[in-house]
Amino acid sequence: MNKTKILILITVFIDVAGMGIVIPILPFYVEHFSSAPLLITSLFAVYAVFSFLSAPLIGALSDKIGRKVMLITSIFSTAAGWFVFAAAPNVLFLYLGRIIDGSAAGNFPIAQAYLTDIAQDDRERTTNLGLIGAAFGIAFIMGPFIGGTLGAISHTLPFWIVGCLALINGLLAIFFLPETHHNRQTDKRLSINPFIPLKRAAQNITLRPNYLVWSLFGLAVAGFQSIFALYTSALYNFTEFTVGLLYTAMGVVIALNQAVALKHFWLKKFSEPKLELIMLVIYIIGFTLLAIPNFFVFILGLLATTFGQSVLRVVLNSQIIAKADPKIKGEVLGITSSVTSLSMAVGPLLAGLLFGWSHVLPFLIGAFLLTIAFVILYRDRRALNQKALSGDEVVVSEI
Repeated sequence: MNKTKILILITVFIDVAGMGIVIPILPFYVEHFSSAPLLITSLFAVYAVFSFLSAPLIGALSDKIGRKVMLITSIFSTAAGWFVFAAAPNVLFLYLGRIIDGSAAGNFPIAQAYLTDIAQDDRERTTNLGLIGAAFGIAFIMGPFIGGTLGAISHTLPFWIVGCLALINGLLAIFFLPETHHNRQTDKRLSINPFIPLKRAAQNITLRPNYLVWSLFGLAVAGFQSIFALYTSALYNFTEFTVGLLYTAMGVVIALNQAVALKHFWLKKFSEPKLELIMLVIYIIGFTLLAIPNFFVFILGLLATTFGQSVLRVVLNSQIIAKADPKIKGEVLGITSSVTSLSMAVGPLLAGLLFGWSHVLPFLIGAFLLTIAFVILYRDRRALNQKALSGDEVVVSEI
């Protein structure tokens, strides 16, 4: 594995592990300022909102001036945000720390752009994105454990550690990370209006179906994550420890699926377009099974959703990149990151409302949203193939 891949995977690992480290201790730290649950949830929400606003611009800037400078900017923004958060004398500075971090939250999409820049073909591009997903899964496993251990020493220590890790990561990027994007749009005019890239996304006929599918997928994932602990507690009396073990097991499956199975099995047996449709069906089945109040069926549903989500996250992203103009890959990945942030804000609110009406309703609605995504993707594949057969354009996908 070359130096660039290693440094990018370290960047993703530190970014995700940082969130995992602080999640277990965040409620206890925030209690020093206020015991209101709304304060905790709003700290997550304010980051998601500012990430939603900034991600397309950060991605577009990486197309114009290069990946390296924007990745370094994003990394140092993360470090500064956590340092402000750790040293906060009052609630205002807690929000300020999350705003600073969210205002340049481009680590993940730029990391994806880096690894697609150096990919030699479609299969390597998907494999590289799978490695990012594996780093995400491993960090998701280790982060909460590290955070719980550090938090037992001091409630502020995890935030200082995360900030220092980001700072070291930024220094490594300055001295060792090469620039990979050389075909830049230097004459492209950029707008500070965060909705301009989203408007262009809505007007992009080629990518619009993929953006819609990614949005529906994001809503289903965010909704699932937000009510999972509540659901398992209400139906099966699971404790926080049990839920933590389940998340750890899910992280292991995701990491193995994306780091090993994706390259050595899934991509050998199926094309990416077929994988998208197959995994959407598996994911729909998983959500439907989770809505059935039976423990054995619940475990089957959990396995299906974990497998489906882990592969879908990679191939959906990969197909968006495959169809995008190479000159705007950064902007496109920024848009997908922005959509993810919006899903993180809207999905939990929708799932919480549905959960109040019925414990199983969030999963049924999730299955319905994913079914719409399947129909959109299937029709898009058929349209592309029909155009190719008529000689209008080259085949870019297959059903």
